[in-house]
Amino acid sequence: MADELAILGCGTMGEAILGGLLHERLYTPEQVVVTVRRAEAGAQLQQRHGVVALRDNVEACSRAQVVLVAVKPQYMAELLDDDRMRAAIGDKLVISIAAGVRLATLGTWLPAARLIRAMPNTPCLVSRGMTVLAPGPRAGADELAVARRIFHAVGRVIELEDKHMDAVTSLNGSGPAFAYVMLEALADGGVMMGLRRDVALEIAASVFLGAATMVLDTKLHPAALKDQVTTPAGSTIAGLLTMEDGRIRSVLARTIQEATKVAASLGPRE
Repeated sequence: MADELAILGCGTMGEAILGGLLHERLYTPEQVVVTVRRAEAGAQLQQRHGVVALRDNVEACSRAQVVLVAVKPQYMAELLDDDRMRAAIGDKLVISIAAGVRLATLGTWLPAARLIRAMPNTPCLVSRGMTVLAPGPRAGADELAVARRIFHAVGRVIELEDKHMDAVTSLNGSGPAFAYVMLEALADGGVMMGLRRDVALEIAASVFLGAATMVLDTKLHPAALKDQVTTPAGSTIAGLLTMEDGRIRSVLARTIQEATKVAASLGPRE
């Protein structure tokens, strides 16, 4: 990828994406400029990755052809709704990972830009992420191809319409936290039955990893895979019925519903 890249607000998620891009050699350090709020954070990024780190977002955008905006939703208007920023960005590709900030809102701030929303998640830190892309009306096949290559460097990528992104934020962005709670609970059960904590955690985490890989690789419905493990009068059906007694299905589904409502309120509305 020859175009230079600017990552505005290169915190945890921005650095995860940066690391993936450099590891996959999609960019060289010389092709990337990042911005930070604190000078010491910039010095650390320069030391770890060899990229140029600035505190001036406008200058960073003027140097790059692709801009990845990784600042928090509450800072988006201050950053982007600015005449100097509009001039520096022009009709460049801008990818926003800010939760709750819709394409229509981004378009009022940057009317000439080629906009794409992206919602990655924290497993990008270990190159096992999931990212959902929502292209704006000015983003064509070429822009989507660039965005897909960027996020493929840290995991899987799919595309949806912008109207689905609040649900994506809750399921994909917040989902790892919900999975950690379930993983921890299963490990607690193992500890209760005599397993060491470290052993129980390793087994539970491997179960989640293996089960998820089975769903993705076989393309089978989770119910079909569950039935493969469930034998008559066995331990699995006993455990499953206990889960159903606790209304686990409705609790997890409602978890996504409630998180989606909050995700919808995070950004400004056009």
